[in-house]
Amino acid sequence: MLRSLIGLVFSLAFAAAVQADVFRCSDAEGNAVFSDTPCGENAQSIQLRDNRIGGRFDQNLPTPEAAAPEPQEKAGKPTEEESEPETCRFINSTDLRRYLIREQVVEGMTREHVRSAFGNPPETYGGPQEVWIYQTRYYGALYELTYVYFKDGCVERVEYRKP
Repeated sequence: MLRSLIGLVFSLAFAAAVQADVFRCSDAEGNAVFSDTPCGENAQSIQLRDNRIGGRFDQNLPTPEAAAPEPQEKAGKPTEEESEPETCRFINSTDLRRYLIREQVVEGMTREHVRSAFGNPPETYGGPQEVWIYQTRYYGALYELTYVYFKDGCVERVEYRKP
C-alpha cells in the first residue's frame, strides 16, 4: 500500500516533465532539424499546438473583431480597384467536415474545400468569373452537370443542371 502511494506521488511529480520542449535548428546544409534538446547556438524553441482528440469548442471561431462588420466610410459600393478580396464565409469545423464527408459544396467554401469534396475539376473556365464544371455519371451515362462559380477564391454559388 505504501509503495503504491509513493509510486503515485513520484508519477504525479514527474508528469509535468513529460511534456518536453521542441527545438528547431539548422544543420550545415541549411535543412531544418528538430530535437527535444537545444541542438546548437541557433536553437529556437517551438510552441506546439495541442493535438489531442477533442480540443476546445472555441478553437476555430473567428475573433470578435473579425466577426463584426466594419462600417464603410464611403457611401455606395467601392470600385474594383479600391476593394480588396474578401475572405471566405466562416464555416465551423463540424459543418465543414460534414459537407466534405457528404461530398457537398456550399457557398463560402474555398478552392481547397471544393477539391476535397469533388476532386480536381475536369473542366475549368477563367474569364470574368471562374467556373469549375463537374460531371455526374450513372452506369456510364452523363446524369448531371455541377457548375461551381467562384468570386475572389470563394464559392459564390453552385448550380446543378441536367445535360
